[in-house]
Amino acid sequence: MKVSSLSCQRGLNALVSGTSIAILTCASLVLAMTIPSLAAEWSLVPSMSTKAYYNDNLLLTPLSHDPTYGYWISPGVEFAGKTERLEVSGKAALDFVDYYGGEPNRFTNVFLPLTMRYRTEKDEWGFTGGFTRDNTLMGELVTTGVVLRFTQRNLWNLNPSWTRMITEKLAFQSSFQFSDASYQDGLRLGLVDYQVYGGSAGFLYHLSERDDVQLAGTYTHFHTTNAPFDLRAYYPGAMLSLTHAFTEGLKATAYGGPRFIDSTTKFAGSSQKHQDTIWVYGASLTQQFEKSSFQVSVTRDIFPSGFGLLLQTDRIGMQTSYAFSENLTAFLDASGYLVSGATNQARGGSLQEQRLFYLTPKLAWHFSEWWRAEASYSYRWRDVETFDEPVMSNMLMVMLTYFPPKLAISN
Repeated sequence: MKVSSLSCQRGLNALVSGTSIAILTCASLVLAMTIPSLAAEWSLVPSMSTKAYYNDNLLLTPLSHDPTYGYWISPGVEFAGKTERLEVSGKAALDFVDYYGGEPNRFTNVFLPLTMRYRTEKDEWGFTGGFTRDNTLMGELVTTGVVLRFTQRNLWNLNPSWTRMITEKLAFQSSFQFSDASYQDGLRLGLVDYQVYGGSAGFLYHLSERDDVQLAGTYTHFHTTNAPFDLRAYYPGAMLSLTHAFTEGLKATAYGGPRFIDSTTKFAGSSQKHQDTIWVYGASLTQQFEKSSFQVSVTRDIFPSGFGLLLQTDRIGMQTSYAFSENLTAFLDASGYLVSGATNQARGGSLQEQRLFYLTPKLAWHFSEWWRAEASYSYRWRDVETFDEPVMSNMLMVMLTYFPPKLAISN
């Protein structure tokens, strides 16, 4: 009877999860059909992809493991609408994933991003955000550089903004941020849900046609929502940003400023406080040529984590592409991470310093008007203080995508 009840409960949870995904997908598709119909120009771009996947160490673990292989089926549709004042764009996409071998699993990823922008003579209101359901080894690993347990993550992002032109060169800018992350079976795997909200306000000044200066104050609040401990962290700060366009194709950006972290962790009747000042910064250089592009960046930032603490991530990255012809393009993406804890762990102590490096070359071939083939290889290297030696993984992926004719209508 207990086994039967447990099976029923799991079935009910799966049904609820599947129903939620279906509702979100249908809502996005309705939005794709209705919002553009109000615009002077609108378009729908559907697609269907299938991927073959192989990874010899999916979890980047030093423990004994077997290779993981599988396949993905990914339908999607991009939509866009535009009037003289309003621009709307978004996407509704799914990944139906089956894994076999070392990490057998079956799951569904959902991507529902939305971007809106409305302009008047002096004001611009914007919005970016949406819903993402992916696994922790996709978006979160690339963002933070930390490998979490392999499970599904639900992430909501809401980022409205407002810009007011005071003069032809001076503008006031403000934005608000809200994020809500939850993990499937998170507590069983040692992961906790969290929320982040905050905002920024400041001024942007156009020094010249090629130079911009931005000064802003920021505030962020992070807290866990379902953990056996309660962590709350507040970190106000300031940011100075400089942008310079050397030529039409060469652009450089640099920014930096302090974050004053004040966190409190309550666990088992005790309370632990932590205060620190961390400087965040970044610099990037982008070069655009006729057939190629190149970007290199160095950043330090603070990110929330499913471990129930804030992470300090130092990252250096490089992205480049080259078009051999109109139909054949090569890409290369490489990044190195150095990660440590910006706040202490709930039971005391700090996160062990972690290092991650990945290198991903990719080749894309448009072999016909409606078909594209892609092949990519990814090498990942991970090292943690407790490892006897670094661990590595090799991943291969082949993807075939069909693009039906684009639907575009102008009113």
